[in-house]
Amino acid sequence: MTTHDLPLHRDAAGLATLLQCSARGDQAAFAALYDATSARVFGLVLRVLRDHAQAEEVAQEVFVQLWQTADRFDPARGTALAWILTHAHRKAVDRVRSSEASRRRDLAHAEHTTQIPYDETSTAAEASLDAVAVRAALATLSTPQRRAIELAYFGGHTHTEVARLTQVPLGTAKTRIRDGLLRLRDALAPLGVEPA
Repeated sequence: MTTHDLPLHRDAAGLATLLQCSARGDQAAFAALYDATSARVFGLVLRVLRDHAQAEEVAQEVFVQLWQTADRFDPARGTALAWILTHAHRKAVDRVRSSEASRRRDLAHAEHTTQIPYDETSTAAEASLDAVAVRAALATLSTPQRRAIELAYFGGHTHTEVARLTQVPLGTAKTRIRDGLLRLRDALAPLGVEPA
C-alpha cells in the first residue's frame, strides 16, 4: 500500500487498515492514524486528567505505545477507535493513580515529619467527626445511590462513566447521584456538615 492509497476517512474500516499498516512499520499509515485520532485521544485524556500539560504528555505516550503494540489490534474484538481510546483511557487513569499515590506518599511523609500544634487538635477532631457523619449518612442511601455517588465523588468518574460502570442509562445514573446527594444533604444538615 502506498501513501496515496491510505484511507483518508475516519471510518472504522479505514482506521483498522491504518492500524494494521502501522503494525507492519508503515510510518505514513501511522501518521495518518495520528491525524485521524489525535484530537479524540487528547480530548479523552484531558477529561480524565483535567491538566493540559499532563494530557499532552500522556497523549504522546499513548501514541508511542500504539506504535509499539499496533500488532496486537484484533478487528474481531472491536473497532480500531475503541481499541485506541481504551489505551488512552487506561494510560490517563494510570497517570491519575500514579499522581494520587505520589500525593498520598507526600502527605503521609508530611504527617510523620510535622507535629500538629495543640490549637489544631480541635479541627482534626471535627474533621474526624464529620467523616463519621458522612459515612453514616452514606449508609442510609440505597445501594444504587451509594454506588453512583462513590464512583462519581470518590472515584472521580464522570456521569457517563458511572452509567457505563453501573450498566444503567445515563439519565438513571444522574438521577441516582442527584437523589443521593439530596438525601445526604438532608441527613447531614442537622449536624452542620455540608456534603462535598
